[in-house]
Amino acid sequence: MKEPPVDPDVADVAPNETALTAYDEQHVVTYIRLLQAQGEGADWREVARIVLHIDPEREPDRARNAYQSHLARAKWVTEQGRLLRGTGLRS
Repeated sequence: MKEPPVDPDVADVAPNETALTAYDEQHVVTYIRLLQAQGEGADWREVARIVLHIDPEREPDRARNAYQSHLARAKWVTEQGRLLRGTGLRS
């Protein structure tokens, strides 16, 4: 697996497929950062601004939706046991 980008831009909504995607592979670091921030009790608005690059003051709905969908996807990827050992996608 290629090294995932450290700070990639995100889509407005994370994937919702039942299989891992190339998007998931590219956003492994994003998912880890989201899970870590949640574990530390960080405010979702701060996380949206720093991790997702969406200003919650200017775009509150977009920021909230992106945060919620990406956090849910991060949890799903973790439940699949793929987050830290790679997505298993083949090039």
